[in-house]
Amino acid sequence: MNDGKIAFQDVYPDWAAHCYGCGRLNEHGLKLKTYRDGVESVTRFTPLSHHTAIPGYVYGGLIASVIDCHSTGTAAAAAYRAEGRELGTAPELRFVTASLHVDYLRPTPIDAELVVRGKVEEVKGRKIVVSSELFAKGELCARGRVVAVRAPENLILGR
Repeated sequence: MNDGKIAFQDVYPDWAAHCYGCGRLNEHGLKLKTYRDGVESVTRFTPLSHHTAIPGYVYGGLIASVIDCHSTGTAAAAAYRAEGRELGTAPELRFVTASLHVDYLRPTPIDAELVVRGKVEEVKGRKIVVSSELFAKGELCARGRVVAVRAPENLILGR
């Protein structure tokens, strides 16, 4: 199983690797990478100056995007793990967001690496629930909860 050295997104098939947040094939995207870290998952991202809400602080939509992509990647990895399979093996498991909830706890400084830590709360059929916390400079800045569902066949077959 994944020992934390391979990013979950790096094993997405090409047809599923175009997401603005985590797609390795999106030349304009954030290219987020999520790794296993014990029972948690972790994503690290350093915002750029154009990710500004107001001078000195990160735009809330970026925070939501980072939590979202971190969580769907975590869900995919959890599904593989639940099936006792290696990441990326066929048939491909890809998850999309059914629900995203973010609580903004404090302004997030733009001059810091963002660290998102996630935990799988529930694995039930096609649905996986992931809770995440986003930190900057060691301070908890946002919490998120994502309900992710296995990508419907029409999305996969539409490739």
